[in-house]
Amino acid sequence: MDELTIIKPDDWHVHLRDEAILERTVPDAARQFSRVMAMPNLTPPICNVAQAERYYQRIKKWVPKECLDFSPLIALYLTEQTTVTNIADILNSVCVHACKLYFVGATTNAGYGVKDLTTLYPVFEAMQTYDIPLLIHGETAEGYVDIFDREAYFIKHYLLNLIKQFPKLRIVLEHISTKVAVQFVQQAPKTIAATITPHHLLYNRNHLLANGIRPHYYCLPILKRKEDQHALIKAATSGNPKFFLGTDSAPHDQAKKETSCGCAGIYNMNVAIELYVTVFEQVNALDKLQGFASKFGAAFYQLPENKTKITLVKKNQQIPERLDYGKGHVVPLMAGQSLHWKIVTLET
Repeated sequence: MDELTIIKPDDWHVHLRDEAILERTVPDAARQFSRVMAMPNLTPPICNVAQAERYYQRIKKWVPKECLDFSPLIALYLTEQTTVTNIADILNSVCVHACKLYFVGATTNAGYGVKDLTTLYPVFEAMQTYDIPLLIHGETAEGYVDIFDREAYFIKHYLLNLIKQFPKLRIVLEHISTKVAVQFVQQAPKTIAATITPHHLLYNRNHLLANGIRPHYYCLPILKRKEDQHALIKAATSGNPKFFLGTDSAPHDQAKKETSCGCAGIYNMNVAIELYVTVFEQVNALDKLQGFASKFGAAFYQLPENKTKITLVKKNQQIPERLDYGKGHVVPLMAGQSLHWKIVTLET
């Protein structure tokens, strides 16, 4: 196949960052996605509807004129100070569509996260009542848990009980990275879904650590074993509606990545859909891409499918070594390498 037309996709997990950085991230996202679920772990975090609506307006300022169908959706950051009233306010918001749960210290800007899940039980009950999805960075942050086991530990020691306590709560286990998580989601109730990133499909921990450390492959959840990568590929290309697209594109300035204590996060938004196409083509599953990228997430979030379409063709494109990023630069995934697919048209 040399040409592929699909419904314009949605990205159900992205870090657009804020202020000057939006000049980089928003046009990149709007070029290929109709909707994005923007993560709230800013500084300070987006914890209520008023803050979310101001963030929404800052994002909209950078949407290109040719992409006016682009809709940023916002998730609220859950803290131990989140109230039931904060959740009820979401019902009157046009931009807030979910809430995000982090354990303290689990990832970038997770310092406001939760230490004790039981403190949020009234909030989870309200979310269940109002049918507001809970998005989870599914890793524990306890120091005694090996970094490669954090996801499996979270599922066993926290998520199973959460589902038992709140059986009607829709939950998205974000950016899953292990065979354990794939199997859990497959066997879980229909209220449980998961997003999968392009970098967890393309790479494993050998790419990060073998023959030298590659800081631009460092992300959280960290890249896992080859067998985990293969399980993720199989899940993404299976046609199972529990799995859908979430890039977890998370840029950091080049100087903050290439240092003795570099930040976790990968920027893939400049060519995200082309990266997914590459993976699906490798396993002869291009016929499954539209469901994963454009249908399953919308259905889970109870939103209509997009009307616009995009067309990609077999055409080489060279990924830049770095991109402008505020006053600095960001090194994108596959910097300096070639991709063999490229978006050529948007169709109404």
